[in-house]
Amino acid sequence: MRAFKLIDAGISLALLIILGIEWMKDNTMHQVVNSYFIIGGWQVISMVVHAWEKWFTRKYSIRHIYHWIAFISLVTLPIGSYWILFVAAAPMAVFYTGLCFVECAVKVRRPLSLIKN
Repeated sequence: MRAFKLIDAGISLALLIILGIEWMKDNTMHQVVNSYFIIGGWQVISMVVHAWEKWFTRKYSIRHIYHWIAFISLVTLPIGSYWILFVAAAPMAVFYTGLCFVECAVKVRRPLSLIKN
């Protein structure tokens, strides 16, 4: 799990940086939509892996709540939530990447330091 968490956080951050730079160079709607699908696609894969392995997904955890928000957003796309998701996708991607890094920090702490918190 630790290796996947580190790879997941690294890929999320790299995608945000690379596609953010590309978006600044070519600020077109086509580039924005492509970036959303690439970053969103990776994050959906990551969420599926986390849900499947039950990593950090205990009930009412931040990841659990985020998974439900993302799921509801994706399910309601056909009825018009794409405009809301178009605006919310960038902050959601940044939040998800931050969440991955927080979870990496939790995984590298020693068990005794986990008990103290």
